[in-house]
Amino acid sequence: MPRLLRVLLLLAGIAVAAMVLAVAVGSVRVPLAGLWAVLLGEGEPLHRALVLELRLPRVLAAFATGGLLAVAGALMQVLLRNPLADPYVLGLSGGAAVGALGAMLMGLGAAAISGSAFAGALLSTVMVFGLAHGTGSWTPTRLLLTGVVVAAGWGAVTTFMLVIGPTERIPGMLYWLMGDLAYARSPWLALLALAIAAAMVVPLGRSLNVLARGPLQAATLGVAVRPLEWSVYVAASLLTAAAVTTAGTVGFVGLIVPHMLRLLFGSDQRLILPASALAGGTLLVLADTLARTLVAPEQLPVGVITALLGVPTFLFLLYRSR
Repeated sequence: MPRLLRVLLLLAGIAVAAMVLAVAVGSVRVPLAGLWAVLLGEGEPLHRALVLELRLPRVLAAFATGGLLAVAGALMQVLLRNPLADPYVLGLSGGAAVGALGAMLMGLGAAAISGSAFAGALLSTVMVFGLAHGTGSWTPTRLLLTGVVVAAGWGAVTTFMLVIGPTERIPGMLYWLMGDLAYARSPWLALLALAIAAAMVVPLGRSLNVLARGPLQAATLGVAVRPLEWSVYVAASLLTAAAVTTAGTVGFVGLIVPHMLRLLFGSDQRLILPASALAGGTLLVLADTLARTLVAPEQLPVGVITALLGVPTFLFLLYRSR
């Protein structure tokens, strides 16, 4: 069996185990026998309501959001040849959040909210990369500094929106900004976006492997560098927007997951990209399970858990990059 298939099957098995655990654990525990009965269309009414109406949609939304963010982070890191690149750190999540919040304040529908989130993420992408490039070339320090400044600017705009927004909406908006899956809508759109993204980026793995060595070498070896770069920009923005509209601004998933996978399995993007979808989804499912159960019956925003994991990892990577 090829190594790529073995690794993906292992990660898929871990993902399934994490989702089973997340569905079974909670204020009311569902035994494995009861869970199996529910999946077969039987079981107790309480278990059916818990699993099918509450926990399973939330678990699927968490998996889709984590996978989208991890794939977006992996794309950004290979494109910029910088392990610190991440949709949250570089301001893409902030731009998407501002776009989505603006649509919410205007009372627009779900489609308009998703489109506004994508526009905000794309605008943030253009701003970060345009300002970081300037008249010279990208450097990790310049890119990181530009991303932090743009993210801070989006944070200020978000705060302004919260100040002028209706008082009754502010608590929900704050939880959504911290990353909250309690009110996640139907997960199927995010899951579809994740499946399409995984199917589209896997064929690009070989070209991305070449691009990781530098644009000059990639052009020498026949890669259309500029179209590939812009395709990755747009793809990362779309994935970030889909994740933000599903669960709010969940940070650091796109930073942690690709880096850990590269430490374990190397830098072949044909493996890293689909593995990021599985591992990112698993990480967010486990983080959301912790958020639901750590201080039960109260629930923490899942963004708090990912930040507690991501901040030390970010500082460690920053220390290593010296």
